Amino acid sequence: MTEKNREDWIELAREITPTTTAWIDGPVASRSGATRATVNPATGAVLAEVAECDEHDVDAAVTTARRAFDAGGWATASPRERAAGLHRIAQRIEDGLDELALLDSLDAGKRIVDTRAIDAPGSAAILRWYAESLDKVYGEVAPTSAADLAVVTREPLGVVAAVVPWNYPLEMAIWKLAPALAAGNSVILKPSEDSPLSALRLAELAAEAGLPEGVLSVVPGAGPVVGQALGRHHDVDAVTFTGSTETARLFQVYAGQSNLKQVWPEAGGKSAVVVLDDVADLDLVADGVAAGIFTNTGQVCSATSRLVVQRGVADALIEKVVARANAITVGDPLDPATGMGPVVSERQAARVLSLMETGAAEAREVHGGGLVPGMPAPTYVRPQVLLGVDPAARIAQTEVFGPVLTVHVVDTVDEAVAVANGTPYALAAGLWTDGLTRAHSVARRLRAGTVSVNCVDALDVATPFGGFRGSGYGRDLSLHALDKFTGLKTTWIHHG
Repeated sequence: MTEKNREDWIELAREITPTTTAWIDGPVASRSGATRATVNPATGAVLAEVAECDEHDVDAAVTTARRAFDAGGWATASPRERAAGLHRIAQRIEDGLDELALLDSLDAGKRIVDTRAIDAPGSAAILRWYAESLDKVYGEVAPTSAADLAVVTREPLGVVAAVVPWNYPLEMAIWKLAPALAAGNSVILKPSEDSPLSALRLAELAAEAGLPEGVLSVVPGAGPVVGQALGRHHDVDAVTFTGSTETARLFQVYAGQSNLKQVWPEAGGKSAVVVLDDVADLDLVADGVAAGIFTNTGQVCSATSRLVVQRGVADALIEKVVARANAITVGDPLDPATGMGPVVSERQAARVLSLMETGAAEAREVHGGGLVPGMPAPTYVRPQVLLGVDPAARIAQTEVFGPVLTVHVVDTVDEAVAVANGTPYALAAGLWTDGLTRAHSVARRLRAGTVSVNCVDALDVATPFGGFRGSGYGRDLSLHALDKFTGLKTTWIHHG
């Protein structure tokens, strides 16, 4: 892409008119007429007044989705026909990369260099990957007697509700939509109330690409209203959710209160990065540790927010990590030179600042933290590194979802593993070591859905993403994600 500077992006942003209506068989206002302001966290300015949906809009969306599914135009289309549809949506995303990147940057405060180079093109690539996978997924023939034929096939579940967070608005939506649509389901997308704009534009692009009416609905609104209505709806067959552990528990309750729908939660994390004392290149490790917690202002569920380091390299590594944290430029996300933008909202900033204060009181030594002075909105926080924190302290056990790193110095590998595994979460972990045998043995002992060895937050559409324990059990990405959106059906033919 042609390199753009801050002024170029600002000029392009002026040309964008965000979509503000819900999408239920086309663009519609909320039935109550209510709207909610979506705010640019970088400036505090209102970007748009977006339809504020409620349970009546959810009912309409579910009715529409069920009608589309029963009609069969998408659900019973051949894999190649659905693949072609996904490719067309991907092409619309690729044709509008600048617009979609700007919508996420403006709406969520994300760095434009990330949304333009990673999030938007990555979303199109995920759609294409699932499109290409569809004619490579086979059913089964069971081992029966000669008089019988038992065929096991995968069928779409029906109506899927996808509830996504604000930290990666477009890409998280695609993580859910791509496999759910590929499998033949009708999907109702509920974006975060803090960042709905790219999801609403995506609905328009999907319609332009020829996705049949009703196959994709987008219903913006408050989580306790729209999310709860989807979770409790008797005609929703599955909920796929990324967000907090507390909300994931609620969706399981809603399923029990309604139709026992499947719930696939990808929930919170408090991931550790373990650094063993055999590493030689501490600059490389320090770069990785800093990237693991300060990328996207720490608003990453798999962020490695706890550094567990063996004493032999601790002092030298800590000095380098603190220096990198202090060197981060916190500023305008539309400026390509910015190292870290704001958090998503004033509400989230207040929560992060409160936890920073808690952490400072629990730490022996504090570097950074607090608001950046002189910024256009109270959403810019400085990276914080906390030394001498008890692994059981609140700041070391609580998901901050902000740029806060706690440091824990240990003597042995056993102690490192115990500290790393010592939270209610088990989403991700990092490990740095120069020993191949140690890499294998320690990685096996780390309780996490993904262990990134000598790299940072390893991720690819071909590998599953998700965790254990309080991090939930859903898996996004890879062919395994199709398992969430299909049911096994046995057709048994007796020859008599």
